[in-house]
Amino acid sequence: MIKLIAADMDGTLLDDDARLPEETFGLIRELRERGVRFVASSGRRYDTLRWLFEPVADEIDYVGSLGTQVYADGRLLDREVFSTAAVLRLFETCQMFDCLHLALYEAQRSYLLNDQSAYVRELDKDLPDAQCVFDPPSPDKSIIKAAICCDRPDQVMDMAYVLERELSDWFTFLPSGSCWIDVTPRHVSKATGLAQVMRYWGIEPDEAMAFGDSMNDYAMLRFVGHPYVMGNARYAVKQVAQRVIGTNSEHAVQAEMRRLLDEL
Repeated sequence: MIKLIAADMDGTLLDDDARLPEETFGLIRELRERGVRFVASSGRRYDTLRWLFEPVADEIDYVGSLGTQVYADGRLLDREVFSTAAVLRLFETCQMFDCLHLALYEAQRSYLLNDQSAYVRELDKDLPDAQCVFDPPSPDKSIIKAAICCDRPDQVMDMAYVLERELSDWFTFLPSGSCWIDVTPRHVSKATGLAQVMRYWGIEPDEAMAFGDSMNDYAMLRFVGHPYVMGNARYAVKQVAQRVIGTNSEHAVQAEMRRLLDEL
């Protein structure tokens, strides 16, 4: 029996305009009444996820910032902070390549390590209040997430490979979207965060279902017993699916939530 659903946001639960379909809140509540918990699992920060799920914010669990922010039952289970040395190495390595532009995130603040105009325009879509800086943050900053914008989308895979070669002792690099490379500490992923939530509730992998579309969902999809993958997902992700469903623009996850309700 399914006892937990975990869903990625962008390209999965959200529509093409990055909006959460209104029906989602009612489905989450109905599933909870039937004993199925919902986990928002995303590269987005915990505070932005709570805002996105405001009508049910206190009724769900969270794996935010790709696994560095983990909350269950309203309690903080884990919060991973990048070391100052790791941030410095990442900053220095990105400076080697003129197509790479680094963004760093605290729990409620974001920093752009560059003021290149195209890069800033891209970041403004998601981080309108981000602060442009020209040096790595000081040690008193608590960095919980990093992402790299590659202004040459055709080079994203090559750049992810190069970064992995340069910094594999520190980080994992995951292509995301058309021009992004997500950065996580080597031992952290959506899967490690979800494992903590499931351990808290006493839920086994074969009792969990997950939805995703990109490489930063891969570990989570491999961890659960029931990996469902979007029709708009990357090829490699589709290969590990129990089932490939419709696209995010078709609200396919919501349709699967309704189907699960009918089966309970």
